[in-house]
Amino acid sequence: VQLQASGGGLVQTAGSLRLSCVIYGSTYDDYAIGWFRQGPGKQREWVSCISVDGSTYNRNPDKGRFTISRDNAQHTVHLQMNRLSPEDTAVYYCVAERYARYPITCPRSYDYWGQGTKVTVSS
Repeated sequence: VQLQASGGGLVQTAGSLRLSCVIYGSTYDDYAIGWFRQGPGKQREWVSCISVDGSTYNRNPDKGRFTISRDNAQHTVHLQMNRLSPEDTAVYYCVAERYARYPITCPRSYDYWGQGTKVTVSS
């Protein structure tokens, strides 16, 4: 499976962005899809994921700001990010893991990573 992320860019504080991740592969329905990010000088951290059956999970601090969704017809996962702050500045990576055996949960690790899309939030 291959992942292609897009939608990053420069936005002002309190603005919004929607990231997209297109998943290429014949078994899209079997994959849990997630997002990680890595800010400048920071460790990589998990952001959000959506399970095979559409259950969603987010980092606690982001609940209410970030929303992940699946467009199964387009094999695409979106991450809607609202009320952005400079602390959200990072390269965002979409990830995938075959997880059909556990359709309502998300894995801790992922085998497949996209190339990343850069998000910069100005103050």
